[in-house]
Parts: sequence; C-alpha cells; structure tokens
Amino acid sequence: MPLHRHRSGTTRRSPLATGAALLAALALPLTLPGAATAAGSDGSAAPPARGTARMGQGVVEHDGQGGLPKDSRVVQTEGVDVSSHQGTVAWQSLWNSGVKWAYVKATEGTYYKNPYFTQQYNGSYAIGMIRGAYHFATPDTTSGAAQANHFVDNGGGWSRDGKTLPGVLDIEWNPYGASCYGLGQAAMVGWIRDFTTTYRARTGRDAVIYTATSWWKECTGDNAGFGATNPLWVARYDTTVGELPAGWPVHTMWQYTSTGPIVGDHNRFNGALDRVQALANG
Repeated sequence: MPLHRHRSGTTRRSPLATGAALLAALALPLTLPGAATAAGSDGSAAPPARGTARMGQGVVEHDGQGGLPKDSRVVQTEGVDVSSHQGTVAWQSLWNSGVKWAYVKATEGTYYKNPYFTQQYNGSYAIGMIRGAYHFATPDTTSGAAQANHFVDNGGGWSRDGKTLPGVLDIEWNPYGASCYGLGQAAMVGWIRDFTTTYRARTGRDAVIYTATSWWKECTGDNAGFGATNPLWVARYDTTVGELPAGWPVHTMWQYTSTGPIVGDHNRFNGALDRVQALANG
C-alpha cells in the first residue's frame, strides 16, 4: 500500500471527500468565464468575430435552401463572390469552369480590410474576369457615408477600364446581433441612402445593392426607392429567383448557392457576357 505524506497539523481527507472534490474540479470548466465566448447566456452560439462576415452568411438560416436552378433558355453568365474565407483563390480553375466575373469583399464597417483582397481582386482580373469589390455593411457601428468612404479608400473604387464593376453594398442580416442592426425601417432606409449617395459622389457610379427579399421587407419596410438607380443583386438559394424586393422589376445578379464548385458562393448575371461588360463600362 503506498504511503501518503502530509504536513504536521493538517487533517487528512477521507477518500469520499477526495472523490467529491475531484468531481467538482472536473465540472469547473463548464462555468469558467471563458465559456461565455463559446455560447450566449441563453445557450445559443456566440456571434462570430468582427470582420468575418461574408456575403450571404444568413441566407440559409433565415430563408432556407432549396435545389439548384434549372437550365433555361435565358442567357446568364456565371460568377462568384469571395472573401477572406476562401484565402488564395484558384482563379484559373474557376475560369476553366466557366466563371467569367467575380466580386471580392474589400471592407466591413470602418474597422476591417480583407487581407486577401489584393490576391483575389488582381488575380481574378489577371485571369480575364470582369471583377468588382463589395462592402459588408454594419449600420450599427458608423454612418453610411463613413462606410462608403472607407470602402472607396480601400479597394471599392471604380474605373472605366471595361474590367471593373461598380461597388456593391452588401446589406443583409446582422451576424453579430439583431437582424436589422437595431435600426427602425426609416432609419435603415436613411442609412442605405447615405451610403449610396456618398458612393456615387466619390465614384460617379451607383452602387449595386445586394440583399435578400425577406430581409429587405423586414428591415426597410420593402422600400421601393432604390430600384430606379441601384442594380439589384438578390440572394435566394433555390431553383428560381422568386419574389424581388419592391422597386426592382428585374434583378441584375442572383446569388443562388453557397455550396458551388471550387468556391462556395456562385451567382448568375441576368444576361450574356456583353451585359456584364456594359455594367462595368457604365
């Protein structure tokens, strides 16, 4: 039997007490402060780190996911959107698969710049694609004007070179908190207007608006005031585009899946390649 040494004057614990202490110690990590970073107080998953949001992040959670689009006689042009989640992108493989245009996340809020932006933006251009940049909006952090300026200053500009698409305002569910970022519908419309007006003043182009119809209804009251100026990029992971937000009789682009080949987010431009070029040329 092994010897158990102890200091003089101390009381030795019984095996039962020792076992209880061990069980308590094993249970302790479940209540450490660090556990709060893994889950919310209600047991839900904690929000992702700021800067990690990507186009279409909330589509499946809020709108679900159906099948892939069926072939149609309408000519459409395949495209992709990428962010830091894709890292170094295999642009040659995408080009060979038929992808002819791309959008790259440049910024988020006024606090983030995509560290892979140069490789992704220049890489798509070098392979022959028509490409542009997008901004993930966080209307609860700074004004629309401030975020438009941050976007333009960090890759979201435009030039009439025939290969650069106008910038995109990605306005959708808030991955960090309340879906509408704590803004009422009128305030949200004002924020979007602030962004788009500033972007046009800085670049001479109207920004494309990326959104989902259900989010637009909930958070803007289905405002119809942008359809005459801003091209629509609609998100819906199903066999058809479905209902469009108010004010847009047609869509320009459609993000139809987040599980496509090579990179997940695949899109269709509503027209042949010459229409993509026309959007680039303004």
